[in-house]
This record gives sequence, structure tokens and C-alpha cells, in this order.
Amino acid sequence: MKKFLYIISAALLLAGCNFLDFDETSSLYDRDDMYSTYSNIQKMMTNIYGYMPCKEIADISDAMRDCGSDDAEFGDPSASIQRFNNGNWSALSTVDTKWSFYNAIRSVNEFLESIENVDISRYKYDAKYSRWLEHLKYYPYEARTLRAYYLFELARRYGDIPVPLTMLSVSEANSIEKTPFDDVIDFIVSECDDCAANLPTTFMGMLDDEYGRVTKGFAMALKTKALLYAASPLFNTSNDKTRWLKAAKAAQDLMNTNLYTLDPNETCNSVQSPEVILQIMRSESNSFEKNNFPVRFTEGKRTYMSGTYPTQNLVDAFQTINGYDITLTEDGWQTDDPDFDITRPYEGRDPRFARAILADGMEFKSSVIETFVGGADYSATRADLGSPTGYYLRRYIMPTSSFEYEAEVKNKHSWIVARYAEILLSYAEAANEYFGDPDATDGTLTKSAREVLNMVRANAGMPDVDAAGYEAFKQAVQREWRVEFAFEDHRFWDVRRWKIGDSTQKVINGVQIVRAGEKKEYSLIKVESRPWADRMYLYPIPQSELFCNPNLAPQNKGW
Repeated sequence: MKKFLYIISAALLLAGCNFLDFDETSSLYDRDDMYSTYSNIQKMMTNIYGYMPCKEIADISDAMRDCGSDDAEFGDPSASIQRFNNGNWSALSTVDTKWSFYNAIRSVNEFLESIENVDISRYKYDAKYSRWLEHLKYYPYEARTLRAYYLFELARRYGDIPVPLTMLSVSEANSIEKTPFDDVIDFIVSECDDCAANLPTTFMGMLDDEYGRVTKGFAMALKTKALLYAASPLFNTSNDKTRWLKAAKAAQDLMNTNLYTLDPNETCNSVQSPEVILQIMRSESNSFEKNNFPVRFTEGKRTYMSGTYPTQNLVDAFQTINGYDITLTEDGWQTDDPDFDITRPYEGRDPRFARAILADGMEFKSSVIETFVGGADYSATRADLGSPTGYYLRRYIMPTSSFEYEAEVKNKHSWIVARYAEILLSYAEAANEYFGDPDATDGTLTKSAREVLNMVRANAGMPDVDAAGYEAFKQAVQREWRVEFAFEDHRFWDVRRWKIGDSTQKVINGVQIVRAGEKKEYSLIKVESRPWADRMYLYPIPQSELFCNPNLAPQNKGW
């Protein structure tokens, strides 16, 4: 039986600042107890995994983070994620703070200090002893990779951040200074290099045959992502080309391992996909479906406004199957594709459209989605009865989930942290930026940006990109990021690292469909106007942390 590494929530309760030492008086076990047996050490390692965020972000009112971008609108207008969209967030009223990742980092530092002195030789006659030792030698590298991951998550939110690498006293925690963003990235890269050299490529065939553990591939993927962010306009204000080269080279190094391949099938909730580098495993649940199914399929179980609703802004990013742009304008659907039937605008699209979005006329759970006025999935008023944008979420949805009385069905979800297509698009973006030419190569970067981008498109069943020149290809790459990774927690961050918020985040559109007999008319509607300020490219440091530690000043610009 293959076992899954189901991540448990951390149970350590910390008071005051996030760097406080573990209070052994609050636990039934002291530190020596926790590191005296393999089972307990494994629990400590699992606790570190437990801080990893899920794409169903519970601390943003069950909303996916895409609802804070132009890709989606959340059903509840009073939910905390709406502060991203209405401008009502600040250092005193934070959203998605994740300063709590310092709890995870503290746990890593404690684990690394403690595991140095571990001795379980008293169990050497146990049949599993040699395999326990095999796992234990990997644990420090797993912990360090996870620490690098948590530091990256903090750095992309805040820029300059503290980087504690040891257990801190209260006074040290209240006086630690910030490390510049570039130095944080350098540390992450160094850690990833060392850990990648010591981690296995898979944990299958080892002890418990576990999925969901960090591997050599994830360490290399994290390095690629960190370098890509460091090269992006938000953090690379001088457009230093060597940063793009480093990012492209890191991606190429992972490509050359041949550890992963593109998967033409859906990768979400697919445990054995050859494309997935790391995923977070969750036990059986149907809460995600309760929040995001069209309401008629929830059998009355959804009693409040919720749901992640794709926007027309996102829909317009999906081309026709022939590679032509198609957009909904005030004059109706517009496309140059001579083969496209604009009376059926959701057919003949990029196949990734149907994997991400439920639109009018699509089949779902042996039924047909009806978002036209008066349809079964339409509501002119409350979002818990219908979609405010005219679209529903499909990505990560498990259609076999059911809420029927005495026949409820739950499913196991796996939330993707990294997959191979991300590495390819990172290479395509970085190579184009480095060369200023999508077709260029040299002795270091041996594939052109166009060649690699088209690998992703071919896997999706789409024709090659014909965009000529640097700027047109750059726009093609940005579109590819958007459609390939819709609702996989990329768009919110991509808008920021590219610094395109002012041109993308202000107007959110949807569609209204009116049926007259067999004919349907599609009208562009404005769902929401959103304010944008450039300070939003980074999060504000929570004021509570600044009160604890004045050395965290200055506050991020504009906050």
C-alpha cells in the first residue's frame, strides 16, 4: 500500500512575537523525549511540513488568492480577501499576512539543532532500523529546503525580511534586523544547491513510499523560482541581464535532469502525474466543492456567500484552438479566427479553458451549466445563488463529490506547489529577457525561448506561438503563464513581480447572457472597479511586529 504524507497542522502555541523559544512546560514531552525515537522525530519533521499553505486559503475566508487578482471575484463582498480589491488593507488591517511562517522557521531551527545529537542506536535490532537511518540522513535537508521555501514566501510578500538561522531568545527576536531581498535570495539559492545535492529524486521505494515530500527536484525548482523573482522588474530595478541568465540556467539544469515530463492530462488532484514536482496532500473532504460548486449541486449545504468566480478578464486570455485571440467587447465577441463560431464562444477554445472554468453550456455532473438570464445557475442578486461574473470555477473541483442526503461523497485533494510546466515557462521568460530575442541561443542556454514555450503549448494541444520579436513574445509568455496556471496561485504574484497592476487590476468584467429561443446574446458587464496603488506590489509589515521589534523599520514604501 502506498502511503501519503498527510500534513498535520502545527500545534505549537506561541505567545507574543513569532521567534519565541518552544515552551516545554506546555507539552507532555520535553525535547529529549521528542528526539528519542524515530516515530517522534518523524512527527517533528511532519510538523514542519504542516505550515505549508494550501491553495484553498482558509485564512482568506475560503477564497483562493486569485480573487485578489483580475482572474477572479469572490462571492462574499465582505470577506477579508476583498481588502486586496477595495484598498482597505494596511499594516493595522493585514490580509494573508503569513508572518506566521516564522513559526515554521523557528521549528526548522529547533529541529536542526536537536537532530544533530540524535541517537536511536538502542533500536538497532529493530527490523526497520537501517531504513530509519536512511530517512534520518535526509531529514536535515528536507527541513532546510522547507525553511528556504518559507523564506521565499515571506520575501515575495515583504521584500527585505529577517532571516533567523538559530533559535532566538526573546531579546534577540525583538531586535533582529532585516536582510536585504537579494541576500535572502542568495541564501535560498545556496540552501537549494546544497540540499538538491543530498536529497533523493523520489521517496518511493523508501520505508513508507510517501508522496508529498520535498526532493532534489523541488529544491531545484525552488531555486529557479527564487531566481526568476529576483530577475523580475519588481526586484530587478536596473534590469540586470545576468539575473535573467541565472534564472534561465537554473531552469535548464532541472530540465536536463529528465526527472519530469509534461503531462497532457489534468495534473490537479493527480497524485502520480509525471509533471508534478511537489503537491500538498489533503485527506478526504468536499468543503472546496461546497464553496465552489454551482449552488444547485450543493443540495442546500452552502448557506452563505462563497465561491471563486472566474472573470471575463481571464476568459479573454484563452485563445481559440487555432491560436487566435478572442475577446468579448461592447460590440460582442471579436476574433480573427475564420473557423470560430462566435455563437458558441466557449467551444473551440484552448483545451485548458475547460479545465479551469465552467461556462454556460458546458456539461457538469450529468447536467448542463446554465448561466444565461433565468437559467438554473443564474442569479441577478446574491452570489451564493449564482455567479457574479457569469462563470464558475472548474480547476481543483472534484465532480464526483456529492452532497446528496445519506449519499454524501468526499474526495482526497492534492494541491500543486510546483510542476514541470513552471520550469519551462521560467526558462522561456528568462531566456527571452536575457537575449532580447525569443529565437536566440548560445553555448550556455542551448534552447530558444520560443522552442521551450511551444513545448508547453503543444502539450496543451495548442499551435506554436508566432509572436515576432522580444516585446510580442514577452506578452505571449505572460499570457501563457496566465492560462497554463489559472487558479494555481500564480497570477496574483505575477502581476506584482511584473509590476503590471496599474494596467490590469482596476476593472473586473463578467458576461451577461440573454437567451432568445435558440439564440444567445453575450454582453460585457462591469462587475467591479478596484483601486490600485503601487504600494500594493509588496505587503505592509504588520504593525504589531514593528511594535515588538523597531529594527523591522522602515515600513515598506507607501504603507
